[in-house]
Amino acid sequence: MKLLFSLLFLALSMAGCNRSDPIVLIQLHPSNPDIIYVATNDYIYKTRDGGQTWTNLSQGMSHSRVIAMAVDPVYPATVYAGTKGDAVYKSHDGGQRWASMRSGLDDATITSVVNQFLFDPADAQHIFLATTMGVFETKNGGEQWMKRMEGMKEVLMVVTLGMDPTRPSILYAGTSGGVYKSIDQAGHWEKVNNGLVPPDMLKTSRALNVTSILVDPYEPDTVYAATLAGMYKTTDGAKSWKRVGASLADPMIIAMVLDRTRKGVIYITGRDGVHRSEDGGATWVVINRGLATTNIRSIAQSETDPTVFYAGTNGSGLYRSKDAGETWEPMPTVGGKP
Repeated sequence: MKLLFSLLFLALSMAGCNRSDPIVLIQLHPSNPDIIYVATNDYIYKTRDGGQTWTNLSQGMSHSRVIAMAVDPVYPATVYAGTKGDAVYKSHDGGQRWASMRSGLDDATITSVVNQFLFDPADAQHIFLATTMGVFETKNGGEQWMKRMEGMKEVLMVVTLGMDPTRPSILYAGTSGGVYKSIDQAGHWEKVNNGLVPPDMLKTSRALNVTSILVDPYEPDTVYAATLAGMYKTTDGAKSWKRVGASLADPMIIAMVLDRTRKGVIYITGRDGVHRSEDGGATWVVINRGLATTNIRSIAQSETDPTVFYAGTNGSGLYRSKDAGETWEPMPTVGGKP
């Protein structure tokens, strides 16, 4: 059950870092570019001044590692945090105070890993949760969770969720054994691994570890799946998949972003930095200028300026690009030693 994260942490671990803790996630405010949340292996930090100063927000939360965060798109003072080992926390005041939200999550889920939150665009109280014990759903902002695993029999470990932005009833789940699809908002799941997982590995729980799955907002039948074994793409709603990005030197992809303003533009990160494709994944260029460390754990595109990107490294802190990744500049240290 812990295979994916064991692989990630082993592959990306870096001892003796003097500049900064690893930036494992970046969560941006939907309308205020000066507000940024990041999580390291130990704490959550927040800046209100575009990264000049940072505040530790982990008071009132357990010492469990934060793996996922989400900001309510309607009421952005409401923030959710998903942990490794202590389920879900929610804050109504921008992270100043946290409350545990675990009703409906069984004991095994509480002690597992919460990997991702996914909002229903029509209702911010309606949230889907990807965990190493499966998919869960809440319709009241986390007050009560319900397990949504019908049809997902082979695996429990759900690493990532993707939603069709034009048809929110269609969901994709990236798991330790490939991809599942739902056309009724997680009411039922069907495995869609044709071309994604070798036939002789279909029945194994470790067939393919999907780290990120995203639906193209311009062509919703086009879906990208980043995995620990390369990049895959479907153009027919996951009826079939094809490998793309064969030129990438390292097949282990940790994070992925689809540029929301430019069709076919994709950013991925891994142990050898940031790569960008402008043709739907067919060809890639390395965009590491300015990065002191190329081991990149997280990436995010600004919600207010599509040319601004943030990259979280495994050892040299947080970086910002103001030219769509062409050049990167370090931001003040987050929670690390000077």
